[in-house]
Amino acid sequence: MPPGQTSSSPHFSEMRARGRSIPFRDRPLIMGILNINDDSFSGDGRIDTGWALERALELVASGADIVDVGGESARTNRSPVSEAEEWRRIAPFLEKFPALMERVHPPDDGQVFPPLLSVNTWRTGVAVRALQAGCDFLNDMSGLPDAAHARLCAEHGAALLIMHTKGEPKVPHADVEYPDIMAELEEFFESKIALAHGAGLPRGSLVLDPGIDFAKQAGDNLRILRELPRLARFGCPILLPVSRKGMIGRVLGIDDPSGRDAGTVACIVAGALRGAAIFRVHNVHAARLALRATMLVK
Repeated sequence: MPPGQTSSSPHFSEMRARGRSIPFRDRPLIMGILNINDDSFSGDGRIDTGWALERALELVASGADIVDVGGESARTNRSPVSEAEEWRRIAPFLEKFPALMERVHPPDDGQVFPPLLSVNTWRTGVAVRALQAGCDFLNDMSGLPDAAHARLCAEHGAALLIMHTKGEPKVPHADVEYPDIMAELEEFFESKIALAHGAGLPRGSLVLDPGIDFAKQAGDNLRILRELPRLARFGCPILLPVSRKGMIGRVLGIDDPSGRDAGTVACIVAGALRGAAIFRVHNVHAARLALRATMLVK
């Protein structure tokens, strides 16, 4: 048993989104990253609807269960775009995505299909319009500072991701330190889950994200990965967003994010063995193969 793993199993079997029951059976789910922006840290985005639609096809054909679309980079060394600009970038894609899926043949019988469509935003105005457009999942990078986004998801029957962070989005928080990062995460998620419940969102529609590289020190990130099973007590799926992150670059000495896929696969395996239920990744094909192999020996 890997260090930090516990013998207890997660207390969830499915996730609810838009009236669908998404099971967690044979393997964790894969969330494919789709950046409709031109300043992503990994350099893999474009402000081009045609390109985004073709990229979505690639992600789903490679095995993505969820497509996570974002119109603004989370990088804090880039100025925020306006709400109008963020929506302008993603709106045409959201409109055309459902018909696009008629062209896809999923490679895996266990794949969630049609895939869930997720919007990655911290702005309530964008979240409202995306949910009205049919998004199944709100990837909220704001840390749920109030109940607004939980209430929106409850109204639309969508799932909500709660990410741990400190302070406002798009503002650097590199100097934040915690006496005990795991105790911080447990206190944070207990509070945010209660906030979401109070807004009418059931536990079965919540996903927790420990926020790797967001307001964390290098040692914090590694400890989260080692002790991930501690978060199983909340009974919610844990999403692990390790793909090409700075944590991997620092450990392996790789400055170029595109060269961090091998390290990403290693973190995916470690996370899967410790109970992570969803992985947000750039390279869906590599993640899918890594998870297939890991599930054979888990």
